[in-house]
Amino acid sequence: MSIHRALAALRERIEAACLRCGRNPQEVALMGVSKFHDRPAVEAAWDAGLRLFGESRVQEAERKFAGLQEARPGTELHLIGALQRNKAKTAAGLFDCVESVDRDVLIPLLGNCSALRSAPLGILLELNAGEASKTGYPDADALCRAAELVLGFPGLRLRGLMTMAPVTDDARLIRRAFRALAFARETLQSRFPEGDWSCLSMGMSGDFETAIEEGSTLVRIGTALFGERP
Repeated sequence: MSIHRALAALRERIEAACLRCGRNPQEVALMGVSKFHDRPAVEAAWDAGLRLFGESRVQEAERKFAGLQEARPGTELHLIGALQRNKAKTAAGLFDCVESVDRDVLIPLLGNCSALRSAPLGILLELNAGEASKTGYPDADALCRAAELVLGFPGLRLRGLMTMAPVTDDARLIRRAFRALAFARETLQSRFPEGDWSCLSMGMSGDFETAIEEGSTLVRIGTALFGERP
């Protein structure tokens, strides 16, 4: 299936999922996760109407998106993979948003590197869904401490929260992870009303419809859009 057709099919599925749970499809953004796919695939998705892309590795994104954001205005690039401390400066200059802020040490690194940006760097705080193998803050209290740090840097802008569901066939565990993120947002909104908590980034190719039912506002789609990794 071509990327154009895959994108159209995904948008139909997003719309259907929203209608089933009484949501407006305009509330849910579709991100194309282009990791391991080459630049022509990104350009094909852009030509099909996609503007939001996610990459897991700073170096790969640096190579793939060099000059693309200038050549194709409106392109938005998010980092969704683990960020190494020594890549913080590069990430702050390349990405529009870092979704994978999973520990406090990253916040001052990104904040200090973002001071000279023309626009603040978007930040999503990552909640661990309960798997020891995954990164992320362990609970709402830890997220609150992180939010307080982010709000102290004028070069950073809180945009919401992110999580990755556990790798399992148990739909109950997947849904529980998504509900935990939505509940954490309620806590943070009450504690930090000055923050922007509008983005709940959750849901991938295999579970995005469940994520939408639980309140996702941004779904991260790789395989269902670009096909299997090369």
